[in-house]
Amino acid sequence: MKIICIGRNYKDHATELKNNLPKQPLFFLKPDTALLRNNSPFFIPDFSNEIHYEVELILKINRLGKTIQSKYAHRYYDSIGLGIDFTARDIQKICIEKGLPWEPAKAFDYSAAVSKFIPKSTLKNPVNISFRLEINSKVVQLGNSSEMIFGFDELINYVSKYITLRTGDIIFSGTPAGVGPVKTGDRLQAYMEDKLMMDFIIK
Repeated sequence: MKIICIGRNYKDHATELKNNLPKQPLFFLKPDTALLRNNSPFFIPDFSNEIHYEVELILKINRLGKTIQSKYAHRYYDSIGLGIDFTARDIQKICIEKGLPWEPAKAFDYSAAVSKFIPKSTLKNPVNISFRLEINSKVVQLGNSSEMIFGFDELINYVSKYITLRTGDIIFSGTPAGVGPVKTGDRLQAYMEDKLMMDFIIK
């Protein structure tokens, strides 16, 4: 399986990082070694002094697909969850300045925390999903899928032009504004429609 991550998909987040709004989806990959499951603790790596949290809605692909038309894209995922894209922001800044790939900042081990998945059919409106991240009981990020620049179907359409999607692949759909650093001892709790989806500690 592979982890496909969408960047700059919320206007306010692009603005807070002083990035231009994309005219088409921006995506990068994480390996399966980046997965962090079952509310296991996240250990801050020793190669970065600025690890940021980025909470995101995530999709699980449920069938093989290539060059998927947007009007059929809804058939290619049947469950939605939450993920946290941990980012070594200090390293990412260097990569961007030098025009280097982002993998050292984005694809390191356990940098993709994922929740359990909820069947799409149980959600009131799959295109209007509210979610939030709390750190030590304080809300730090608040978003809604309706605020995405590119919706789920557009993302599947775009990514599948370049990469074949396979059953079990995960798409991180982008993060809203409010990203920031984590520190040892922080407790992260992520909610989707007020349902607690993730609850783990930073070590």
